[in-house]
Amino acid sequence: MQSRAVVGYMNFIKGCSVNFEFLNYTIITSKCKGPQYPPKECCGAFKEFACPYADVLNDLTNECASTMFSYINLYGKYPPGLFASECHDTKRGLECPALPPSVSADDTSNQFLHCPSLLLLLTTCFLILLF
Repeated sequence: MQSRAVVGYMNFIKGCSVNFEFLNYTIITSKCKGPQYPPKECCGAFKEFACPYADVLNDLTNECASTMFSYINLYGKYPPGLFASECHDTKRGLECPALPPSVSADDTSNQFLHCPSLLLLLTTCFLILLF
């Protein structure tokens, strides 16, 4: 019964249209340093890096958020869940500033980067079930 649920879940999730493997993570790794991991610096750097990709990161039908966090943790050696537990602007997640008109085709005043803790939890559960 569980294997059918896993297969159904795998059919639901798409790949990611953004190649997070080759992005420059120094925006985060240069500002967010342990052992203290100051929330102001870490969350500011995280937003600076992630907000341009808010649309794909908030789409729960792809694996962009889990892929991005895998590379952030790989390059920064951060504790699991650091950004999800420390970075909150509103109940909806992190508030991303509006993009300049030359970058954004629509007129949205704000975008939100939802706290991806649910997606991370689902991904972790999926990997545990798989192995």
